[in-house]
Parts: sequence; C-alpha cells; structure tokens
Amino acid sequence: MPLFARDWWLDAVSGPQGWDVAVVERGGEVMAALPFRLRRRFGFRWLSHPPLTPWLGPWIRPSAAKSANAMAREKDLMEALIDSLPPFDYFTQNWHHSRHNWLPFYWRGFSQTTRYTYVLPDISDERSLWQAMDKSVRGTIRKAESRFRLSVRSDMGLDTFLALNRKTYGRQNSMPPYSDALVRRLDQACAERECRRVFIAVDPEGRPHAGEYMVWDEQAAYALMGGADPGLRQSGATPLCLWHAIRHAATVTQSYDFSGSMIEAVERQFRAFGALQRPYFRVVKTNSRLLRLFL
Repeated sequence: MPLFARDWWLDAVSGPQGWDVAVVERGGEVMAALPFRLRRRFGFRWLSHPPLTPWLGPWIRPSAAKSANAMAREKDLMEALIDSLPPFDYFTQNWHHSRHNWLPFYWRGFSQTTRYTYVLPDISDERSLWQAMDKSVRGTIRKAESRFRLSVRSDMGLDTFLALNRKTYGRQNSMPPYSDALVRRLDQACAERECRRVFIAVDPEGRPHAGEYMVWDEQAAYALMGGADPGLRQSGATPLCLWHAIRHAATVTQSYDFSGSMIEAVERQFRAFGALQRPYFRVVKTNSRLLRLFL
C-alpha cells in the first residue's frame, strides 16, 4: 500500500474510528481497496481524505495481463469498490498521480478536476539533479550557504518546525488546516517507522530561517509541510532546505514528490528545481440534492 493509505497513517491523521476502507477480495486475497475519511459535516455524511494526506484513491493489485484484459479487470474492480462504499452525501478525494484511469467512476456519476504536482522521478544522480535546476535556484542555494552562512540541521525538533510553519500561515492571515496535536501524533507514528525527517536552515546566530518536513515510502519521498520566517525570506533558506531534503531522499527511496500546488508562485519554485509536471485527479460526487445547491 502507498504510504498515505496505510492503516497506521490513517489512524494518526483521522483517529482509529475516523476512517474506513472499501475492499474487494477474491479467492481470499485483497484485489482492490479504497480508504476514506468518514465524518459528518453540517449533518451530511462526507467521504474524503484526511488532513496532511495529499492523496488517497483506489489501490488496485498490479496485474501482468495484456492491456485489454488488465483494463477490463480494473473496470470490474473499480465498480466493485464503488458498490462497497457506504451511503454518502458527498465524496471528494485527490487521487495519486500514478492512477490514470477514473472512467468507471465517471460512468457511476462521479466528476473530476485535473490538478498538478511536480515530481523528480529519478533522484539517484545528485550531479544530474543539480544541473537540471534553473540557474537562479542554484544561485540562491549558493548564496544561502556563502553570504548568509546558513546550515541545515535535522536535530532541532518538531517545536522549531511548527513555529516556522505557523509563521508561514500567519503571513497569509490564516491558520493551518491541522492542529499541533495532529502533527505530533503523525510525527510520532512516522518516527517509530523511520520514514520522516525535519530539515531546518539556521544561521550562525542559531536563528531558524526555514524548515521542511519530509516523509517517504519505498517509491517516493513527499514534501509534506514547510515553513519560513517572513522576516528572513531573502536568505534563500527554503530552496536550501528543499535541496537537502532531496539529497537525503536519494538515500532512502527512488523519487521526490513536491506534493503539488496550484498556487502560481509555488508552482514556479517547484518547476525551477527541474521537476516534471504530473497531473492528478480530484474526484467528486454529490448525492444530496440539498448540498448541490451550495457546492
């Protein structure tokens, strides 16, 4: 199972009673699964994905069958997953970019919006990654190290990162869509499984400038959260942290996923790292007639 669909992850971000999964079994073997967050909102039954979980969507057991047979099998399994979902008023999920086919859901009345993430599909060659970056990013990273004398540490603890993370939201006059308690619960679960690292860029005076929170599984590392001090934005700390995160990711997994953003300025930064654009689906269905008036 992908990282975000594993039971311990969903327990951490939703609570053990806050999620469920539609499962298709054949011959005693799980052939397909669709986990979801289950909650009531404004009196309506919502199926969605939890906070700090960029993607869910269907998992289909891989098949070595020929294309036509594999697609027919996928259609059958997706239809069985839909039939296994509990009654709901509203369904919304972002699917992982590796899931290219949503047609069986379309036939059942779901709709989708295409969104984008940026991915470094092969992070095994550090020299190639560096050369693929836009020269402005390379210059910013060099400036952060030489002019501002920043160093990146991974031993400063979660409190320092959370303070930076909240400063970023504060600059936008908003609050994070997750609580400190949720982050701490997820951090503990990830730390126990050795699949997370926190990177903090600090200056010689010990001031934290920016931070990145990265998680990973066997296929990819994901930029899950970030943060920066608005008063120190000119130091280049964020690109420096990202570069250190990518380099560490190369020691534990195969690719690096910036975890998407439809914000123009953020997209520009991800693209400048030499990352490739990957479309993914936001799949939605509204069964409640009343909700359709407001959504």
